[in-house]
Parts: sequence; C-alpha cells; structure tokens
Amino acid sequence: MKNKVLNLAIIIGIGIGAVACKNDQQNAVVAKDAQDAAVATEEAVTYDIDTTSSTIKWRGSKPAGEHVGTIDIQKGKITATGEKITSGKVIIDMNSITVTDKGMDAKKRTNLENHLKGTVTGKETDFFNVKKYPEATFEITGITEEEGKNMLHGNLTIKADTKNISIPAETTINGEEILIQSETFTLDRTDWKVNYNSKSVFDNLGDNFISDDMELTIHVKAKRT
Repeated sequence: MKNKVLNLAIIIGIGIGAVACKNDQQNAVVAKDAQDAAVATEEAVTYDIDTTSSTIKWRGSKPAGEHVGTIDIQKGKITATGEKITSGKVIIDMNSITVTDKGMDAKKRTNLENHLKGTVTGKETDFFNVKKYPEATFEITGITEEEGKNMLHGNLTIKADTKNISIPAETTINGEEILIQSETFTLDRTDWKVNYNSKSVFDNLGDNFISDDMELTIHVKAKRT
C-alpha cells in the first residue's frame, strides 16, 4: 500500500512539474488558424517602417546551452487613426539572420548562421530555407486589451505556413511616429514546420535535441509618410 501511495505521489509530482515548466514559458503563444487581415479606414494615416531603427531579437536553446541573435525588418507599413493602429504589414528579411552569441569565434558564428538560413548544401530544409523563402511576414488582424495588456494580433507567415498569433505589445502614436515594443514571447517553431532536432517530432535524440520554443522580442518604429 505504501508503495502504491509513493508511486501515485511521484506521478502527481511529475505531472505538476510538467505543467509548471509549460506555464513558465514566457508569454507562450498559441498558434491558431489565419484570420482576415485588418483593413485601413479612409481617414487612416500611413506610416513607413524605419528599418534602421526596427529589429527582432531571437533566442533558441538546447541542453548544451543557447544561441541569441537578431533578424532585420526589410520593409513595411502601418496605418493608424488618431491613437489607434488600424492595419499594417511587416516584411522580415530571413537572409539577415544573425548570431550575436558572446565569445563565439567568427567561423562558428558563420557556420551557425548559414545552417539557420539553409544555405548549406544538403541542409537547406533544416531551419528556414531562405533561398526558397527569403521573407517572413506579419500582417495585423487586430488589437485588443486582455487582462490589462495590449495584445497585437496578426498572421505570421514563416516558410509556407501562416498562423494567427497574439503577442503582448505596447504601442505609442505621437502623430509623426509609431512605436511598437513587444514583450518577449515564445513561439513553438514546429507550428511552422521548423522541425530540425525537435524532440516532439523525432525519437531517440537523447540530449541532442533543440527546444521547440523560440523566444522573440520585436521593436518597430514607423514614421508618418
């Protein structure tokens, strides 16, 4: 009887631990079916994204450590009426994937960047396959307030897949400029079929897996046209 109670306690403990780990993911995003993009009203003002002042920071992890880096925004437009964003589309330059790990030598950095981009012969489809899919896009579908946070909703297209996501982001409009600053949020890369060394996709990886969770932080500045 004691053994049964002990075993039950262990099972419950493991279950609670698994749930806790899942809940610890920072602003974990649930990928949903794509939705209709927001449409600008006639009175909306257009803002062009300032690509020199806008960027995306990323972080990926594995048992042996983590990698961090940036991705450039290639171009995009946002429209707003008064203090409210009404629509927008951001084009992300996947050829600009950069690794910024401290202490990494130049050769390893270049090799990792090329692997992520898919410019290594035979490994094109491991991650982002930029020759076939040079751009990713985020198109706004709406903005709401949930539990005291502003939530930016949009269709994120990576490779051939489009999913609707909701991310916590503060937006500021001062008439001549729009600033969008997201909190750090977590995507499951396998929702966009970026499956390389995913433990949820492949068996018998041991400790050679890469986490499905990819952290992103977005900063966008746009200027009135």
